[in-house]
Amino acid sequence: MKEAVHISGIPSAGPDLQELLVQVARGDQDAFTRVYDQVSGPVLGLVRSVLRDPAQSEEVAQEVLVEVWRTAPRFQPSRGSAMNWVLTLAHHRAVDRVRSAEATSAREHKAALLDRTPEFDEVSEQVETRLEREQVRRCLRTLSELQRQSVTLAYYQGLTYREVGELLSVPLGTIKTRLRDGLIRLRDCLGVNA
Repeated sequence: MKEAVHISGIPSAGPDLQELLVQVARGDQDAFTRVYDQVSGPVLGLVRSVLRDPAQSEEVAQEVLVEVWRTAPRFQPSRGSAMNWVLTLAHHRAVDRVRSAEATSAREHKAALLDRTPEFDEVSEQVETRLEREQVRRCLRTLSELQRQSVTLAYYQGLTYREVGELLSVPLGTIKTRLRDGLIRLRDCLGVNA
């Protein structure tokens, strides 16, 4: 079995990390404090190397340490060292955070694209509008000169019947009749059902 390497050259007093995790699994808060002291630095360093964002790294490191407290009974010394187990938890949690952030970003991008996508086909709408305009122009050409002038002034220029009559020097009754007759002819020409 390998001997623990201590940077200071002096072995630490008390149980090693593996023994501490066994005590944490039994609910020992003091043992968890010592586990925290031993692993918080390496956990934060690993998480920060994956996430690169200091604030998120601290948050994820805290989540990992809470997970160590909750899942300590799952630690199996036969599968690896205690530090490796803790760092594996940290790595998995950090990668999960990256994937979650990427998924959120992709969802937001997709939602933004949907917001910009028109609810109808703009090209077909433009074509229909152009065809309708052309059909109206064609039908306007079938009207008499007075009907065409009256309809154009009243409906395209927004003049009242009285203003149309004054502008064309035609009595109001004649303008009303020409407009009514012109609109009926337009309706029939355009195929609009009344």
